[in-house]
Amino acid sequence: MLTPEQTSELKARLQADLTRLADHAHLALDFTMDRDRDRIGRDSMDEATEEETYSTQLRLHDRETFLLGKIREAMTRLEAGEIDECEECSEPIGFKRLLARPVTTLCFECKTAREQVEADAGAE
Repeated sequence: MLTPEQTSELKARLQADLTRLADHAHLALDFTMDRDRDRIGRDSMDEATEEETYSTQLRLHDRETFLLGKIREAMTRLEAGEIDECEECSEPIGFKRLLARPVTTLCFECKTAREQVEADAGAE
């Protein structure tokens, strides 16, 4: 069970992450809007470079959108007092682990076991 201080610290951390990602979303929108500016005098290398940059920005935006959902879920679990409970074994998730990755839903042992299963499956 988290202390009130730990809960406050995690809430502040999650809120800061939400704010940061919202700022990034605005930058991504601005980038997309600027993309269609005048293209006269540009060569194929300029176009190719811009296209690669645009593609990278879109992938990053998709990842950040996915992370926003995870942060919102973590905020819900925090409010319900369940953020420090492993979804697989119901054992406590350590506060240090939650600080390092506030959106985690697994304790260290379950995450390690899951990664091992994924590594074994990938090796086949």
